[in-house]
Amino acid sequence: MAGRITRQFIDDLLARADIVDVVESRVPLKKAGKNYQACCPFHNEKSPSFTVSHDKQFYHCFGCGEHGNAISFLMEFDRLEFVDAIEELASYCGMEVIREENHASPAEQRQQQKNQQQKQDDYELLAQISRFYQQQLKVATDKDIAITYLKGRGLSGEVVKRFGIGYISDGWDGMMKVFSPQGKANQQLVDLGMAISGDKNRPYDRFRGRIMFPIHDKRGRVIGFGGRVLGDEKPKYLNSPETRIYHKGQELYGLYEAKQANKNLQRLVVVEGYMDVVALAQHGVDYAVASLGTATTSEQLQTMFRTVKEVICCYDGDRAGRDAAWRAMENALPLIRDGFALKFVFVPDGEDPDSFIREKGQQAFEQFLDQAMPLSKFLFEQLMSQVDMNSLEGRAALAESFQPHLTKLPESLLKDAIINEIANNFGTGSEQFLAKINKNTHVESQHKKAKPSTKITPVRLAIALLLEHPHIVNELNDIGVLAPLNVPGVDLLIQLLTLCQQKPGIKTAQLLEYFRDTAQGKQLAKLMCWEHHITADAAADVFLDSIEKLLNDFVAQRTEFLLQKARIKQISPQERQELQAILNA
Repeated sequence: MAGRITRQFIDDLLARADIVDVVESRVPLKKAGKNYQACCPFHNEKSPSFTVSHDKQFYHCFGCGEHGNAISFLMEFDRLEFVDAIEELASYCGMEVIREENHASPAEQRQQQKNQQQKQDDYELLAQISRFYQQQLKVATDKDIAITYLKGRGLSGEVVKRFGIGYISDGWDGMMKVFSPQGKANQQLVDLGMAISGDKNRPYDRFRGRIMFPIHDKRGRVIGFGGRVLGDEKPKYLNSPETRIYHKGQELYGLYEAKQANKNLQRLVVVEGYMDVVALAQHGVDYAVASLGTATTSEQLQTMFRTVKEVICCYDGDRAGRDAAWRAMENALPLIRDGFALKFVFVPDGEDPDSFIREKGQQAFEQFLDQAMPLSKFLFEQLMSQVDMNSLEGRAALAESFQPHLTKLPESLLKDAIINEIANNFGTGSEQFLAKINKNTHVESQHKKAKPSTKITPVRLAIALLLEHPHIVNELNDIGVLAPLNVPGVDLLIQLLTLCQQKPGIKTAQLLEYFRDTAQGKQLAKLMCWEHHITADAAADVFLDSIEKLLNDFVAQRTEFLLQKARIKQISPQERQELQAILNA
């Protein structure tokens, strides 16, 4: 597949997609006049300021300023790259992506085509291997040991199928024989972490004698695997390494399955292992995810908070579990907003979520989750355990230890409550510590100034109206009259007018897409969000008035310039003729 996605396809895609449907598939919307509203999915708010316009095919949050078309929404909400967002939207609309030959050199085009094809081949190969592992669970000569293990863990065939769990026998090249029988796919399998380079260029299977758990990305594509050994070998769990399509710090095991099982997820519980996720789903807790062998990263937390407002970290109660919880908390601090909650719960010694729910059942486990410790309480307990609260020195040390964590927290009611709680714990003499914390943690907000409102100029008003109502270009007979104007923004206005003339029927979302990732695009987005209070009925008249004002100002300035030259007798014959024509007009 060669080249970039065609501009015509992007136009057609945006014409086919309804942004209201796209947004509502992820965020519940309510009708508000001719638009739709919701509480913004990109920041916390108590009253809705997130507006979606069916007419403009555009969304805008008056609180945080996020805005864009259907492609932008998928990029922000699902955290997709531009091309992935287009492919996702095309799939949603039942369209096949069309690409064009680009203007890169032949060598660059070949490389781009190779990279794109490589990516598709990688996904397809891993999907085939996943199906192979699942088949092996049914046909392998030693499948009984795997089936016995899964049944012993209380898993049903339905749950095994839902998570795509498979098996690979304990041989050196069981997978390699099938997918690279003549060595043609050796390097690809090594690159994808499925094989390990051996002596004499003879790679062998990375995963052997293991229960296999496929890892899916947000779009459901297999990007890697985790393997659980059946015996006492080490390591007990073996994970795919980082590859060109798998970055473990950005993915979460079980998130795709949780979204498939719950169209309206309310919370996610983070556990440590694949089997914990699957076991919880087996017993009705189908909203668990695992962080793939790493501390829960900022990227993973961002993904979760884009999906739900409550995240519960469920770890072992030992030192390692509490250290993992602390790292998750530190990564989460900059992301916490009012209305979003990160909580912590620790299973009793000797147990894990899997054994807990198998022994006590879904109801007991969910009651256990309901008692999870809020982030603020966890922070207090951890820091207070490190000082002597009975001494003034200990209290002072505690105040200092809170400083870096409070600095990370965004301004919020939660932050204010934590600061007040610190003061209450100090008792007599706490005011100076409270003042110090307030000074250091609120200094940025104290110096913030209100953003200046958009200054009304004829060019800005004309552009804003044209963006909202591209058809009003038909009211202007000749774009060329604007060419002589040397006024800031006129070049952009002319570009927009030309584009609207060349593409009759173009819509706002399509118009903005032409300027994505450009300096002009940022300017247009600001004007698109500008509340100018011009009604649709008056748009054409005000637009023409703005154009007329531009031309009149230009004529006035030009006349004054020519008159000044005439006064000092430096005017040329051509300029004198021009001045006479202006005065006669």
